[in-house]
Amino acid sequence: MSPLRKQGSGAKKLDPRFRGNDKFGGNDKFGGNDKMLFPQLELHHIAKAGQVYSALRRSRPRTRDDLKNYVKVFLGLDIPDRQVCPEHNSPLDYLWHSFSADFSEKKGANADAVVWANRSGGKTELAAIATLLDCIFKPNCQVRILGGSGEQAARMYDYLTGFLNTGFDRFTAGPARKAKCRFVNNSAVEVLTQSATSVRGQHIHKLRCDEVELFDDDVFAAAKFTTHSTAGLVAAMELISTMHRPYGLMHQIISQAPRLGTPIFKWCIWETIEKCVDRSCSQCRLWSDCHGKARQAVGYLKIDDCETQMRRASRAGWEAEMLCKRPSLENAVFDQFDPDIHVRQIDYDPNLPLYRALDFGFVNPFVCLWIQVDDAGVVRVIDEYVRSRATIDVHAEEMKSRTPGGESRVAATFCDPAGAGTSDITGTSIIRELRSLGVVTRYRRSGILEGVELIRRAIRSGDGMSSLVISPSCQRLIEAMRCYHYPDRSAGASELPLKDGLYDHPIDALRYFFINYKHARKTTTRRY
Repeated sequence: MSPLRKQGSGAKKLDPRFRGNDKFGGNDKFGGNDKMLFPQLELHHIAKAGQVYSALRRSRPRTRDDLKNYVKVFLGLDIPDRQVCPEHNSPLDYLWHSFSADFSEKKGANADAVVWANRSGGKTELAAIATLLDCIFKPNCQVRILGGSGEQAARMYDYLTGFLNTGFDRFTAGPARKAKCRFVNNSAVEVLTQSATSVRGQHIHKLRCDEVELFDDDVFAAAKFTTHSTAGLVAAMELISTMHRPYGLMHQIISQAPRLGTPIFKWCIWETIEKCVDRSCSQCRLWSDCHGKARQAVGYLKIDDCETQMRRASRAGWEAEMLCKRPSLENAVFDQFDPDIHVRQIDYDPNLPLYRALDFGFVNPFVCLWIQVDDAGVVRVIDEYVRSRATIDVHAEEMKSRTPGGESRVAATFCDPAGAGTSDITGTSIIRELRSLGVVTRYRRSGILEGVELIRRAIRSGDGMSSLVISPSCQRLIEAMRCYHYPDRSAGASELPLKDGLYDHPIDALRYFFINYKHARKTTTRRY
């Protein structure tokens, strides 16, 4: 059953004599016995009413309220239109944005959107409605559906073909095929497979990506180049998903959206749950999260069902899947890291020793962290430098220029032991090169887990205290602290965090600091 359709709200079929020139489906908002409804109405008046109804079906909604009423009348779906949480949107906000972008007098460069919503939040069905409206009211519009899996893409297409059977089949140019449908106005929709080959070569107006959290990176990279605007039609790439993991693709998309100017449409259980009436809050399992929000709701999710799901789920899963608060930290290495606790403005203190920690890289990033430790033992990360595809001399100059007080103020520079290895190409090592450039380094060999445990202890020790604080300017390190994770269970059990080439490098630099600082008295400076 459609998640957007309330139980018992389906309309009855229209009496065949009401059809006029339109093909009415089972969701049309009339029904019952014509003798009861229209006892004095003659058949030609009934036919005239059918013609009016058919004309209304062809009339493009001009306002947000028109759109809501159109979908309610012709699809039998009552889309929630109330923003309950202050920082959220309603599902109708997304649908109106998607539909109206091509009719606005102030058309933007694109009509991209990100949809972050709860499970059973109607995301896939709303995207199917948007696809139907695009194909009906926007001639020549080319729409493609790309799901995180073939099953997910097929679900959106199944919604679309189901809508066609409710009186919209007259708009199609022949029957809908298994994964493709054409319309008489030359619009078309097609399902793409989750492969870079399927995506590459597409030149379309609208791309709807459902459950992007499950996308392969290569497929997502290829999909970014598929949409193009033409006269009267604005290109749009819509990214739709829940957010399962703090290190997943959806997390990256949400983080980048404000910088790219892409609107985020976010809603949760409180925008989609049914209105709470005549229930005792003190007896309700949802009260700890609800606090009366359900009394303002206008959605369709049954309260009893939501209570059951909450009881079944873990707290982390409930918050990620239904409240859209944050992704599950189940696989996160530093699940105790909290920006509200561990991130605050800190500056260089000339009265404290200054340390640097390095992780080497070329294609993968080269990382330098500037760190101080105060008298209470709190590790203060005051700055970071992260750069790819630059030579050691470039990195050395940047480090020296950004070091407060110059090299004389640096108590020690700790680095990756791998930097001591001699290159077959240059005949020297990174550590030797840095020394020749005026940067003296130290290192100590250790296991990954040893350093990870030291970072964990600084984040939160056994007595609940924290001894780590990071400056807000260290954005790459902060992101890595939140997203550094273990491999998925499907990849096999592992005690070691995933080396993903993105989040591991800032963490490695921080590890080298903790390992070397802990064993500072035993650390030696090597000469080459």
